[in-house]
Amino acid sequence: MSTTILETATPGRALRAGLWAAQILLAFVFISAGLYKLLTPIPQLAAAMPWTGQHSETFVRSIALVDLAGGIGILLPALTRILPRLTVLAALGCSVLQVFALIFHLSRGEAEVTPLNVVLLALSLFVLWGRNSKAPIRPRQL
Repeated sequence: MSTTILETATPGRALRAGLWAAQILLAFVFISAGLYKLLTPIPQLAAAMPWTGQHSETFVRSIALVDLAGGIGILLPALTRILPRLTVLAALGCSVLQVFALIFHLSRGEAEVTPLNVVLLALSLFVLWGRNSKAPIRPRQL
């Protein structure tokens, strides 16, 4: 009679490090972009991002808030281990945002700015996949 030991596969150190690196990078990029779009006057912002001068200030500032929420959400819940599932939802939101950004920029003939969107989409999908199925963060035990 043989005994089979069932072990749960634990994610490797490289995967966990890669996920944390992606989360930190995404948080930095989204928070920076959000603060820039939120705090910079529209005429100055339009010089760097022409689309911001062609849409309402409410639209631009709303996108800034979405960027901020995504950046905070992709990192803070995982760091604090308070409702870490929100990190997965933030990664999903960031992925959807990047798909819409790609469509938006391509429809305006701004293909030269889309490589950043593609990279952010790939990183967001990596975090979504990793934190949802391969290396989820366990909630803090109170």
